[in-house]
Amino acid sequence: MTKIEYKDLLDAGVHFGHLTRKWDPRMSPYIFMEKNGIHIIDLNKTLACLDEASNAIKHIVRSGKKVMFVATKKQAKDLVAAEAVRLNMPFVTERWLGGMLTNFATIRKSLKKMSSLEKLMKEDAYKNLAKKERLMVSRDKEKMENVLGGIADLSRLPAALFVVDIKREHIAIAEAKKLGIPVFALVDTNSNPNEVDFPIPANDDAFKSVSLLVKAFGAAIEEGLSERKRDKDDAKLTEEEEAKRAVDAETQE
Repeated sequence: MTKIEYKDLLDAGVHFGHLTRKWDPRMSPYIFMEKNGIHIIDLNKTLACLDEASNAIKHIVRSGKKVMFVATKKQAKDLVAAEAVRLNMPFVTERWLGGMLTNFATIRKSLKKMSSLEKLMKEDAYKNLAKKERLMVSRDKEKMENVLGGIADLSRLPAALFVVDIKREHIAIAEAKKLGIPVFALVDTNSNPNEVDFPIPANDDAFKSVSLLVKAFGAAIEEGLSERKRDKDDAKLTEEEEAKRAVDAETQE
């Protein structure tokens, strides 16, 4: 993984916070100074927090658990969806349905319904339906896919959340907190960093800033996945060697 340097953060405008009048005083430990009415984020703190978050998420992923990406704001949603798809992780980029975590049993029923509509559309019975009925089925599926498509393969609750803009995604964060699911997040100067477990102080509005940090977080997940694969390969090799030794021992007897 290419380590992010101070200059990379500077070039991407990660240090630009909000107008000073919009700040949350609880962000003061992460603010370097005020310039032209704007708060400037301390990039040394950003690097340290990113490092801490990366190590923690690697550990979670290495144990075989899933991380859910959440970003519904325009400048972040496509970036986040692309990174989540690349890593085969669940994501929500359209609308957070209330109860997506706290009422997961109901969400699973909706996922099953979406899956059955998908199957129906591939069957001959669907082709035999009236045009109006076919249209209703395809519209239903489209609506569900829009909201639930990113979590279609999620069979159990995620082990962590990665969020862009904690003010916007406050419902998701509240649900995660209720269930004890750790939250990793980009936190701007207008937000309360105490709301999440692993805040990464950063500009969460600029495309370049969000892109750089989403990819850095994705690279940490990728490392965790590689370590998990290595662990599995090592375990398999050990198993094979033990089986071979057992066979050799039997032959010698």
